[in-house]
Amino acid sequence: MTAGRLEGLDLFRGLAVAGMILVNTPGSAAHIWWPLDHAEWHGFTPTDLVFPAFLCAMGVALGLSFPRKVDAALWKRIAWRTFALIAIGWAWQLLVRPDLANLRFFGVFPRLGLCYGLTATLALLTARRDAEGRAHLRWQAIAGAAAAALLFYWAAMALGGDFTPGGNLGGWVDRTLVGTQHIWRHGKDAAGNIVYDPEGLFSTIPALANVLLGILAALAWKADPKRALQWIAIGGVALIATGLAMHPAFPINKKLWTSSFVLLTSGLSALLLVLSVLAARVPALRTALSPLQVFGMNAILGYILSLLIGLAGIRLGFQAWGFAQVQSRVGDPYFASFLYALTITLIVLAALIPLHRRGVYLRL
Repeated sequence: MTAGRLEGLDLFRGLAVAGMILVNTPGSAAHIWWPLDHAEWHGFTPTDLVFPAFLCAMGVALGLSFPRKVDAALWKRIAWRTFALIAIGWAWQLLVRPDLANLRFFGVFPRLGLCYGLTATLALLTARRDAEGRAHLRWQAIAGAAAAALLFYWAAMALGGDFTPGGNLGGWVDRTLVGTQHIWRHGKDAAGNIVYDPEGLFSTIPALANVLLGILAALAWKADPKRALQWIAIGGVALIATGLAMHPAFPINKKLWTSSFVLLTSGLSALLLVLSVLAARVPALRTALSPLQVFGMNAILGYILSLLIGLAGIRLGFQAWGFAQVQSRVGDPYFASFLYALTITLIVLAALIPLHRRGVYLRL
């Protein structure tokens, strides 16, 4: 196994993508088991981990791509991928709600694009160049940037407001810069006013740390593949402990993307990455988990397909009909809602398998 390749990364990324699909496609939004729903405000559920885990996987993949030659083509690729991810997000918003005047600027894909573009740029600008012009990432710069992002966000949020939906600084910044018509229309306060966006511009600052910490995991692997897993696991436990210790002062909150939330989810992601690598080394487990590899190797396409299938189900009435049919057979509406989501996940998998066998992947 070479230092440039981390076996198990596709399993880890696939777990994150499959999780995102499963939690985003319930049969009934009113009947979701709590582990498959986001925390209402402060607190944490397993569902809150899936998006940060994907950001971590993005960071790991980015870190593994170095050292590499820095030229105009590389900068163009970074710019293109950033633009493409943001554009996909905007196209999706317009498909759901064809109203350009009230287009939501932020969301999952724009956050992916911004995090990728900013972290890739930071990594290149702080990298060491060798005699051949190749960039070697500096772990000190990556770690320092992650710490700075988390500390700045903590200080700004603590000094600039409170941690309520309507009183937090991040919501104020987003409303001021783009207006309430361009942020998440479900991010409301008790009075029903639109006040925050869980993937807003300001909270993208701490989200950068999820990617940067993923890069650090990749650098640890490249530096010492034999002992990297134990260091990644130790680092994961330390991040979890730090996030939990920070919780009383800066509550764990996915919708605010607090620094404590970043530390907790990055630590859990690190442990899941270690488990994924270990599972990939066991032939029987690798075979059993091969569906996750299919998801992981076509992550963006899989997620897009799930969105399109979910939207079609709602607009064509299939979701309501399908949920009713399942509930009539199993009785429990929560179980029926879960089975519907599982069915959508399996449909996406069935669509990806033939592409996987032919080596067809969406590369941005």
